[in-house]
Amino acid sequence: MKVGDYNNIIAGQQTSRRRLLQGAAGLGAAAVGGGFGAFSSARAAGTPSADEMALRKAILKVPGVGKGSPTDADWQKVGELCLGPTKARVKPGEFKGVQLTFMGLNNQNLHDFLFRGFLKPWETYTGAKISWIDVAQADYSPRLQQAIATGTIDFDLLEMGAPFEGEVCGKGLTSEMPEEVKQQIDVTDLVNYLKPPVGTWEGKTYRVTIDGDCHTINYRTDVFSDPDLTKAWKSAGNSAPWGNPRTWQQVQKVTKFLAGKQVAGKDVYGYLDAPKPWGGFGFYFLASRATAYVKYPGEKAWLFDVDTMKPRVNSAGWVRAIQDVVDALPSEPPNQINADPNTTGFQQFLAGTGSLVSWWGDIGQNANTSDSSVVGDVIGFDILPGSDDVFNHTTGKWETLSSGPNFAPNMAYLGWGVYVMSRVNGDSAKHKAAWSAAAHLGGKDLSIWTVMYPSGFQVHRQSHFNIQEWLDAGYDKAYITNYLASQSNSYNHPNVAIEPRIPGIFQYYSLAEDELAKIFAGKVGAQKGADNIAAAWEKLTDQLGREKQIALYKASLGI
Repeated sequence: MKVGDYNNIIAGQQTSRRRLLQGAAGLGAAAVGGGFGAFSSARAAGTPSADEMALRKAILKVPGVGKGSPTDADWQKVGELCLGPTKARVKPGEFKGVQLTFMGLNNQNLHDFLFRGFLKPWETYTGAKISWIDVAQADYSPRLQQAIATGTIDFDLLEMGAPFEGEVCGKGLTSEMPEEVKQQIDVTDLVNYLKPPVGTWEGKTYRVTIDGDCHTINYRTDVFSDPDLTKAWKSAGNSAPWGNPRTWQQVQKVTKFLAGKQVAGKDVYGYLDAPKPWGGFGFYFLASRATAYVKYPGEKAWLFDVDTMKPRVNSAGWVRAIQDVVDALPSEPPNQINADPNTTGFQQFLAGTGSLVSWWGDIGQNANTSDSSVVGDVIGFDILPGSDDVFNHTTGKWETLSSGPNFAPNMAYLGWGVYVMSRVNGDSAKHKAAWSAAAHLGGKDLSIWTVMYPSGFQVHRQSHFNIQEWLDAGYDKAYITNYLASQSNSYNHPNVAIEPRIPGIFQYYSLAEDELAKIFAGKVGAQKGADNIAAAWEKLTDQLGREKQIALYKASLGI
């Protein structure tokens, strides 16, 4: 998307929100279901002061939950209201003449499109100017990999996910975070799984965290409480009650059952897969089907063997996940094979197509704050489905656990952060300006706005779990309690699947997507295709240096 289209995009966001499904089944008990571990609405560590609370109340009224999509004017207003920490450390006009280049993601016209608005008042106050490099999601990894490989870092600030830290921070391409920035952004307030070693390399901190990531399941409460479907489900011989599925085995059954069914006169489908390659990011969606099958409790590894880097992607568990997609696609919407994750999340689920989708936290945010959503009143949330059995890679056998289904939430991507590149280190004014801009975007107060409104970022601080703030902003109590519980219970689950921050991780994912596309198109079987992925991964590991990769893989897993 061209930056020149920016103003047209903003203008197009002024349309009224559609409320096609208002009056449908409410959240009720269905939305609150799930319950994996205690979730408290009480304030946690990182509680804002009285002044901060007043500021946060003010910014959360911009524009107000339920009042449509925020605009560029709203982003600028929020950015201006959150300038206090900058003004305490920077003199007016101190960075006059400093020119910074920022490379960031353009996905759903969010991410660095919002950064423009947030940083506009920062530019006005400090005197610095920022130019932008916008990269689409599918092009992000290739663009960054090219810059790394050729040594042509043409940006001073970078929006990046933690999986790339091995390649970027490990090669000395980033600037170490100053102590005063750590204080300004309050790094102690981050949720535990995003604290070091995430954001660090060899003991040095490089990342201003602006996002937390995990995949959860989003489901339609009206579909899973519909009386006609309840009767049809029972008539089909199902002994289990009709309701949102809790395991992937149930997801498969529900998806096949819903094919050809309707709710409120509209075709309804079950799970929405995202088979189309997406620059490596699409692999996360297969992984979210696989983790319950392959992440054995008590074992940290699930992608590669720890001592050899031998891929596990062609094991029985991964092959089952791949076959699940193949088997489910005929029951999903027409042409689903050409759906990428943006399609499933924004063009299908939020627009009223499908009853189940795995996604990051964006779905819960956008459901009640975006013009594109028609399902805000009828969505429930839970951690990813589990599995009736789990593949034990050590024994090579499937096991049914005495504790019940195996759950393994996928901490997909470990969140976005802002990184300052080492090329600014030789210029004191540019160095201070770059870190000031990064700290502004990673500010504690600004973050509460980004996690409540469409931004591309989900909850990532302990202070984000104060339910009263969400209620004051206009969220429904049952809805937001359920949403935050799905996030908290995923982050804190004892069997979370954490991906490694090793060099080449997105090259592995992209290679996998190329082979998966052949499988989903029916050109090769699931096992053969998985073997092809494993062979490609082995070749890449040898190219990158197997012993080096093994050492970094172990370090990333804390082994």
